[in-house]
Amino acid sequence: MFIMALASDFKDAGKLAAFCDVNQSRMDFYNKMLATDHGMAPIPTYRADQFDRMIAEQKPDTVIVTSIDRTHHEYICRSMKLGCDVITEKPMTVDAAKCREILDTVQATGKKLTVTFNYRYAPRNTKVKEVLHSGILGDVLSVHFEWLLDTSHGADYFRRWHRDKRNSGGLMVHKATHHFDLVNWWLDTVPETVFAMGDLRFYGKANAESRGVTQFYQRVRGSTAAASDPFALKVTETDKWMHGLYYNAEHEDGYFRDQSVFGDGISIEDTMSVMVRYRNRTQMTYSLNAYCPWEGYRVCFNGTKGRLEFNVVESSYVSGTATDFNLPGMRELEGRKETMIPEIMFQPLWGKPCVIEYDKGDLGGHGGGDVRLLNDLFRGVKDNSLGHAAGYRDGAYSILTGIAANESFKTGLPVRIKDLVTVD
Repeated sequence: MFIMALASDFKDAGKLAAFCDVNQSRMDFYNKMLATDHGMAPIPTYRADQFDRMIAEQKPDTVIVTSIDRTHHEYICRSMKLGCDVITEKPMTVDAAKCREILDTVQATGKKLTVTFNYRYAPRNTKVKEVLHSGILGDVLSVHFEWLLDTSHGADYFRRWHRDKRNSGGLMVHKATHHFDLVNWWLDTVPETVFAMGDLRFYGKANAESRGVTQFYQRVRGSTAAASDPFALKVTETDKWMHGLYYNAEHEDGYFRDQSVFGDGISIEDTMSVMVRYRNRTQMTYSLNAYCPWEGYRVCFNGTKGRLEFNVVESSYVSGTATDFNLPGMRELEGRKETMIPEIMFQPLWGKPCVIEYDKGDLGGHGGGDVRLLNDLFRGVKDNSLGHAAGYRDGAYSILTGIAANESFKTGLPVRIKDLVTVD
């Protein structure tokens, strides 16, 4: 998202100074794409162990961190210590100790750290924020938030590096960070206490038999057993992105993008339930399931003056492919949208419910949030009256709900955020 933005629509706002990665083939692939599609000269490349040298030679103003989640803190902190501002992908990091290190480094260096929460920028999520701030619900006392990942997108987290909880913090951190941040932002509050339960009930080798899997394989490529597995990642020979970023790069680091979702080595959960109590005393019940028949989310806000219901059906996709991955039956689901309950609806305590309309605009990626986020990142924040731009404090509180949930998974006890990290 960032590379292609700076090579096209935002090339007037910033210049790509260098690439740094653990895999030279991936950097070479992007340089080839930039030359072919944008007529650009090659961008200097550096191995991960040459990071300091890259900063010294290229002198960038800002470092954009998009490495695997468990290494975010390394590059965030090192960049700030070397004098750079930082833009980081969510989640900011994966555990409390690394979060504390980032907060300390921000304070010590005074550098700017921006966390990219593109869901905040989506027009529909912005409209929910406006409705809540209008006061028509009164005080919001409780929230029910249900997120559904389908058997294409949801399964993809169990094929990739995310499947190892040490890398990603599990879906409670890697994925739910988006959702926990939305609630913090919508309600202008932060979490205080978290209680949660989570388990691996659908994917993983222990569940293979109940899913009808009788032949095991570690990866799709070269496996005859994968041919009959509906969960197998099927990559065509013409998919230049999947080949360029993964298949043609795996000889360097041995990373397989197409692992079996019923293989060994999966330590993340696929079924999760969370209860959160916030500083303003609002309570939330939250669930995340990674094996649903459709993709999207439902959020219900219960207030002293009524109830706001928010329903979103999203397109399913597989990360790293050139186009969205359309499931069988997706067309029927799209056709059913018109008969589903409205996207945003307010029900007062007394009176008739009303549908709340909003300007959807030209949506684009992540519900229209991507391009709006990129504008703020590369051209500067023009209007932050609704607080779209997220800093390190927002990044910390968004992950701390998930980090606390992970701790509660292990102990079976509620977890207080202040016992993990003091943010403010």
